[in-house]
Amino acid sequence: MSTSPSIGIIGAGHIGAAFARALARRNIPAILSNSRGPDSLQALAQSIGPSIRAGNREEAAAQAIVLVAVNWSKLPAALSGLPDFGGRIVIDANNPIEAPLFKPIDLQGRSSSEVFAALVPGAHVVKAFNHLNPRLLSSDPVERGGRRVLFLAGDDARAKAQISALIDELGFAGIDLGTLAGGGRLTQFPGGPLPSLELVQFG
Repeated sequence: MSTSPSIGIIGAGHIGAAFARALARRNIPAILSNSRGPDSLQALAQSIGPSIRAGNREEAAAQAIVLVAVNWSKLPAALSGLPDFGGRIVIDANNPIEAPLFKPIDLQGRSSSEVFAALVPGAHVVKAFNHLNPRLLSSDPVERGGRRVLFLAGDDARAKAQISALIDELGFAGIDLGTLAGGGRLTQFPGGPLPSLELVQFG
């Protein structure tokens, strides 16, 4: 069993479920939540693996590391009313675009992570897990003798070190892109140059 900090997931769509599957591959426990409550997630959680259990939003948000992956327009509702995160780590795995139109959201010059950070007061935000196709995120990260790359960005060195360690535990190669505003723009979809790339690190 993993010795990683406890993990919560808010959002059980493509990215949230893929992240849960990546954790389950390494038997890392996590609480998976959505807006409809744990009863709606029991079958999904059981299909992912025994280390993943369904919970409510508040349970997921109370963990040491919280990944948020929600449709952009639903983020305020998904995060409203939660207590201050008190220095805990929140992973921003969101992209400012959504079905069915897939039109870029007008962020008025800010990066999507800067907008997101305002919704999670007290959190150390790390941008990660948003740029890779969910199918690749949930599959074996070993590719052609190397490791598939996951990017991360953030302003707190300790938080980034923890997420880098988690990425490594999942079997991926983590690459730090720097600050939340600058590095986050590079992996932001649409607009950033990196989400369209599947990269493998050798050596």
